[in-house]
Formats: sequence, C-alpha cells, structure tokens
Amino acid sequence: MDKIEEKELWPEEKSLMKAEISRRKFITSATLAALGLAMTPYATLAAAPSNKPVNFASFVEINTTINGQNMKMKLDPRTSLLDLLREQLGLTGSKKGCNQGACGACTVHMGKDRINSCLTLAAQIDGKEVTTIEGIGSETEFHPIQVAFMEHDGYQCGYCTPGQIMSAIKVLEEDHAGSDAEIREWMSGNICRCGAYKGIVEAVKSVRDETYDKKLIKRTQQKVS
Repeated sequence: MDKIEEKELWPEEKSLMKAEISRRKFITSATLAALGLAMTPYATLAAAPSNKPVNFASFVEINTTINGQNMKMKLDPRTSLLDLLREQLGLTGSKKGCNQGACGACTVHMGKDRINSCLTLAAQIDGKEVTTIEGIGSETEFHPIQVAFMEHDGYQCGYCTPGQIMSAIKVLEEDHAGSDAEIREWMSGNICRCGAYKGIVEAVKSVRDETYDKKLIKRTQQKVS
C-alpha cells in the first residue's frame, strides 16, 4: 500500500518530502549537539575529583595580626585576602561584590591604609596588621561611625555597609572630610547601589563634628526568653 501511494506522488512532492526529512534530521542533530555542549560544564563539575595530591610544598607561610589576634598559617599563594577572610577564617563581614576592586564592598584596613581585599593577595599581609568590620567597635560599644550610620540611615540593604564604614573611618582619620564634596570624592571608591549616599555623607559629618548621639554608643543586650 505504501509503495502504491509513493508511485502516485509527483517528483516535486518526493523532493519536498526528502528535504523535510533532511531538515528534521539536521535540527535534531544540532539540538542534541547543543545540549551536549551546554551540559559539558555541569558534567565537568560533577566529575570525580582528581586524585592528584595537593602540592603543599608550594604553600607560603605567613605571620599576621587580624582584628588584634596573632595568626600563623600556611596558604596557597594564589589566595586573595578576601577569600582567606571569608572562606577560611569565617570573617564574612567583608563582602564580595564585583571581585574586581570597583565597588569597595570588600574594603578592610591594612595598617594605616584602606585596601580592596579582593585585589590583595593573602600572602601580602605577612608581618602586617589587618582590621575587618568585625574588628570595629567592641562587644560593649559601637564605633562612632556605626552609630552615625544608624542615625542618618547610611544604609538600606546593608550589603555595602561594611565597606562604607571601613572607608568612612579612614576618610576621617586622613582628614578628608572638610566638605560634602570632599567626603563624596574620598568615598567614591565605595558604591551604594541603593543610593544611600546622602545619609553616608551626613554620617561622616556628624562624627567629624561630634554631633552623633553618644548615648547610642553602648550596646544594649536583651535577654532572650
């Protein structure tokens, strides 16, 4: 029956049918190939880990002080300071925003300087003192700039706030808070995607002029029932 129907087809119809079959085969093959390529990264991630041992001989030893605590450790020389803080030491206050030194969310202090920890190799802090947002203030008192940020709504979502606070402290120490324009200029390396810049400037000015509410310095501890 099929053969009889095929004989009754015109040559042009047979040609169109073959073309349609070829087109379907091409689309199917291309789709399968695309899926194979798309799944490659996932297949790679899911692959069994390499049995190649870690070359600890390439690790470097550093002695440093972080938030007043002396530390001695060995680490991969390729490790960034930000990854050391967040992934190995559990100091997650410093945020990974752009990981390119453009947003300032990872700002920490190294000695007297403020730095982008995402652009700093952990090996570079050998023999130096590092302060993160966790080292600002104490268990019983806030730092004045923290109080000022709360008073003037210098934050919204809070993601950039640790970096903003770390930079604001140095702006005041470096005496770069003479005017609104100067504060904005020296805080320009810290991006606030929520747009809380007005509150940030006001917070810096209130610490500069010592007009922040000093009653808020003391941390209040509430009993949890």
